[in-house]
Amino acid sequence: MEFSAQLLMSEFVTHDVKRFVLEKPQGFNCEPGHAVDIVIDQDQWKDKARPFTPTSLTDDGVIEFIIKQYPDHPGVTQMLHKLKAGALLKISKPFGTIQYKGPGVFIAGGAGVTPFIAILRYLAHKDELNGQTLIFSNKTPADIILEKEFRFLLGNRCLLTCTENSAPGYDNSMIDKDYLKEHINNFDQRFYLCGPEGFMESITEALKSLGAKPDTLIFEK
Repeated sequence: MEFSAQLLMSEFVTHDVKRFVLEKPQGFNCEPGHAVDIVIDQDQWKDKARPFTPTSLTDDGVIEFIIKQYPDHPGVTQMLHKLKAGALLKISKPFGTIQYKGPGVFIAGGAGVTPFIAILRYLAHKDELNGQTLIFSNKTPADIILEKEFRFLLGNRCLLTCTENSAPGYDNSMIDKDYLKEHINNFDQRFYLCGPEGFMESITEALKSLGAKPDTLIFEK
């Protein structure tokens, strides 16, 4: 591992998602959308590296991660949620293929939104949010990560769907071919995709069937 960083604080942002703030090691820089491997610097966890996407910006003085805990899969995320301030983490060099290549539609499922957080924050900082749309699917309103921030940044170009329990202000719908056809009028633009494997497969197939070109689809390869 390339870097060592101390956990400064953590806090819940939803019932099962926490925000982690780490000291920023000297020499660490990460493009918005890229990921790093994290290892908990404790004996029983040192061989368990897992990829996570920093949600902070390159010029920030700290590193931020937003990480969902999966209690039905005991392991790294569960342990991360138990860490106290002062814990040490090892961080790899950044890697990945998700990076901003121009205006488009960001389509995310659940915690798959995390690579887009830094990208959208970067675009807000550059005053370049015009032409950007976020379509974000979750099970319920309580599961939505950073809902207030996304609504503030994107206004009516923030489309939130809930597939199980919905409420006024949210679309009670799966993101499928019909939904995309209804809400997108240009399939020649770029599409940024991230989410669970099945979600990715269905969204990719739907976009291609609606005319999106394969080279306009940007996702982690």
